[in-house]
Amino acid sequence: MTSSASPARAPAPAGFKPPRTTLHTTRVLPGFKSSLSLTITYLSLIVLIPLAALVARPWEHGLQGFLFVLTDPRVIASLKLTFGVAAAAAVLNLFVGLIIAWVLTRYTFPGRRLLDALVDLPFALPTAVAGIALCTLYAPNGWIGALFAPLGVKIAYTPLGIFVALVFVGLPFVVRSVQPVLAEFDAEVEEAAQTLGASPLQTAFRVIFPALGPALLSGFSLALARAVGEYGSVIFIAGNMPYVSEITPLLIVIKLQEFDYAGAASVALIMLGLSFAVLILLNAVQLWLSRRGAR
Repeated sequence: MTSSASPARAPAPAGFKPPRTTLHTTRVLPGFKSSLSLTITYLSLIVLIPLAALVARPWEHGLQGFLFVLTDPRVIASLKLTFGVAAAAAVLNLFVGLIIAWVLTRYTFPGRRLLDALVDLPFALPTAVAGIALCTLYAPNGWIGALFAPLGVKIAYTPLGIFVALVFVGLPFVVRSVQPVLAEFDAEVEEAAQTLGASPLQTAFRVIFPALGPALLSGFSLALARAVGEYGSVIFIAGNMPYVSEITPLLIVIKLQEFDYAGAASVALIMLGLSFAVLILLNAVQLWLSRRGAR
């Protein structure tokens, strides 16, 4: 009678390694080397080379010419106005955008889809059209400006008008950054915190805001970056008075129209350096919030 058991295998010799099996995986994108080469080439053509040209252009008049532009009171006044009003508008959009995203995510009411679509209107609206519309509304004889004129409050053609324009163009960035995170946030976590005796403020600051922190900071960064570089919607409502309501992008355009290319590049380089420093700081804070939330 023959046994059906398979014969015992001899032990493998020392140092023997089984052959590696190759797994044939299909990739939608090309391999690492091709993707990296394409990434570096694209970034070099679109970002690095233009920035290198910008960095090289201001030194046509030497260091003295660059320092002259850097210490120009008109340039300093425009930088203070641009970054100060942009930061104030981004802070307001941070709070208002959170409230709007909360309402659109947590409540169901008639017209919610229409309101959700209207949030994206500043994205689709050309900046010049937005500037004309805002100027028409907030001018002293406009629908909204006429209400404030008797109180002695002038909105259009002042820094307050710049603030209104920057709030308008920056709001969607905060809403669209926070809304997906709120949609994925489980409401049962809030109910569990309240069941354990947490007050509404404790639930907000210890449960909700830590989860929303990176998204809020991301929306704030995008709104701030858009506000700093905004031009089309601002020049119509700003008044463009030197030392009062003149933004830095407009000052760059003025220098280009005067064929002062080195001066325009110097102002742009200063603006680039300040923007880069602010974005590095915000990215560091966002990384810290992400690591803290992961614990």
